Amino acid sequence: MKIAILGNFLPRRCGIATFTSNLAESIIASNKKDTDVFVIAMENGFKKHKYPEIVKQTISQQVQSEYIAAAKTINDSKADVCIIQHEFGIFGGESGVFILSFMEQVKIPIITTVHTVLKTPSYHERHIIKKMGLLSQKMIVMSKMAVDFLQTIYQVPKQKIKVIEHGVPDFSSLESDNQKFNYPSNKILGTFGFLGRSKGIETVINALPEVVKEHPEVIYVVMGQTHPNVKKDSGEEYRDYLKKLAENNGVAKNLLFEDGFFTEEDLKIFLNKLDLYITPYLNEAQITSGTISYAIGAGACIVSTPFWHAKELLANGRGKTFPFGDSPILAKTLCELLENPSEIATIKSNAFNYGKGLYWNSIGALYNDTLKIVVQNHESVSSPQQPNINALPVFSMNHIQRLTDDFGILEHANYSIPDYKEGYCLDDNVRALILVLQANKLEVDSNANRLVDTYLRYIKLMQKEDGYFHNDMSFSKTFLDETGSEDSFGRTIWAMGYLIRLAPNDSHFQFAKDVFFTSYHNFEEIKSIRAIASTIIGLYHFLKRYPDNEGVIHTMRSLTSKLIKQYNDESSEHWKWFEPVLSYDNAMLPLAIWHAYELTKDKEFYQVAIDSTTFLDKKTCINNKLSLIGNSWDYKDQPQQIKGGQQPIDTMAMVMLYSKAYEILKDNTYYTKMHIAFSWFLGNNDLLLPLYDDESNGCCDGLELTSVNRNQGAESTISYLLSYLTVWQTEIESASVDRFFDSNKVMATKTRILKAI
Repeated sequence: MKIAILGNFLPRRCGIATFTSNLAESIIASNKKDTDVFVIAMENGFKKHKYPEIVKQTISQQVQSEYIAAAKTINDSKADVCIIQHEFGIFGGESGVFILSFMEQVKIPIITTVHTVLKTPSYHERHIIKKMGLLSQKMIVMSKMAVDFLQTIYQVPKQKIKVIEHGVPDFSSLESDNQKFNYPSNKILGTFGFLGRSKGIETVINALPEVVKEHPEVIYVVMGQTHPNVKKDSGEEYRDYLKKLAENNGVAKNLLFEDGFFTEEDLKIFLNKLDLYITPYLNEAQITSGTISYAIGAGACIVSTPFWHAKELLANGRGKTFPFGDSPILAKTLCELLENPSEIATIKSNAFNYGKGLYWNSIGALYNDTLKIVVQNHESVSSPQQPNINALPVFSMNHIQRLTDDFGILEHANYSIPDYKEGYCLDDNVRALILVLQANKLEVDSNANRLVDTYLRYIKLMQKEDGYFHNDMSFSKTFLDETGSEDSFGRTIWAMGYLIRLAPNDSHFQFAKDVFFTSYHNFEEIKSIRAIASTIIGLYHFLKRYPDNEGVIHTMRSLTSKLIKQYNDESSEHWKWFEPVLSYDNAMLPLAIWHAYELTKDKEFYQVAIDSTTFLDKKTCINNKLSLIGNSWDYKDQPQQIKGGQQPIDTMAMVMLYSKAYEILKDNTYYTKMHIAFSWFLGNNDLLLPLYDDESNGCCDGLELTSVNRNQGAESTISYLLSYLTVWQTEIESASVDRFFDSNKVMATKTRILKAI
């Protein structure tokens, strides 16, 4: 069996590197004849390491392209299986999100060893582990509590999870070394590992005065160097603090530091010479601890705070615990043990007997057995590119309600909290109006119709006597502009046309007509092609109610012809577009022309619509994934290099474009592309992270190069919900939900919708 392993690797100095190196060695040792192992090593960019021959390639932590290159190396190697050592801090992007790019590209079974399973993860952390669970055949954890967390917090199926404990060296054949770690005492307490404030060493130093009173010969040895990240930020501040604390407590002569990065042989010798091993960690939420595993393997008498992994390992008489930060209780526990050598001996024996099952030869065999089963039972687990509509999140307008007050919908949010400082804008209120009208039509939210009047009041307030509109207003109800953008004008006309078509009552219908025709004389004056596009869609909806209005038909043709002229002026053989650049809200342009074509059947409209749709599709829908232009625009003479700042409004336009193309052409390719585009919100995107937040029911504001923008403003959430309803309406109209839902309910809904449209 050929095995690829991804993780940190010695001589890089960290716990994961030691673990990965030992794991590779133990897997080979457990089946030397039939095992071929190679390693892809992670580099953090601070230092290039000279690796042994087993390391075939490295990945620079923050260079996403190198993850893709490493996946290709593995695919080309004909390896049978890949093992990933996962810790959030060793991979690039927000919370290590770049690992998902690697996993998505790997075409062989993946086993992921999860070193940290958080009980209260951040947004990014939770979704990264959930996605890793989808992309892995097995997730290996080192404690029983981690199994529960993966199931309940990250929704990883139980059958995918296996417990294999943290491996340790074989301490049974330890030879004494009288020349190393000899201390002037026969009562030695010790702690080892990277030094940092979370280790709680001060708890022990504060306990020492009471211990020294009873046992003046006691020495407490702290073994290990300061953690590299801590040292980079704070130098030896923590170590110096501990030394000063020992001086103040009068126990400086009882405290020794062994500063350095020590070999496993050193640790074996050190642990063997201790009377008591102490882990005074301050944080309960530690699901895996290599240091306490080593101490168990060495048969040490362990005194520890009750962090999660410690509680499991020290059960059944294998150690003692004391409350976090409680120096008096620790002092009492240490004194009682030092005065009772037989109890120490019993604890050491219990620990040693349990620890023999943790030796790396046993752990390597367990991994090998798991590898064989996974390879034999392998089925592709790559994430589905076309989500089943029955598996979509429940439709919820909770966040829209949260953002809407009696005046209108607020433009921005800090995370999911409405941001009063930024006030309101016309753009979002007219989009919100379209949303509640569509939600009312589809009967997906019984409260949606209550918001119509709120948004209409705002729209009327913003309309000027000349038919143009203000766009921005402060929370204190002060206009922030003389006249809003043409884009906001066009979106308002879209909303008014939609309301004319679908008004829930006559008052709303008459209101929409008043706003629409007050602005009508300005339609032909619009210069912005996106404003023209939105206006065309508004005219389309008007004409769905008044199909014989020749004046409006003429206006729609005239505006569409402006887009066609713009297209003809800018397009070429290899650039089928309306501008010399792909920028924002691109899909609105062909979407508008499809609307015009549907009513006019103009052949030129059709050709421009199909050509520009095909061009945009090739630019943005790549490998069954939507990869939007974002805020780094794509110029005709300067191709785009990066795609940061991808926004939900662009995804909404793509969903609508594909839906409209499918409606007109009945080509299932566009039906599939519509689903692919919508799945961008749910994680089928360049970072494989969802923008829809199932806790707040809001949508994050954008997909950046290395993270999701967690703010959840009105535009983003409306874009997600309108996309959702576009997919749902397309499904209803094509009757393709019949196989998922009660047929009578579907037919009733379908009949009602077809009558409405």
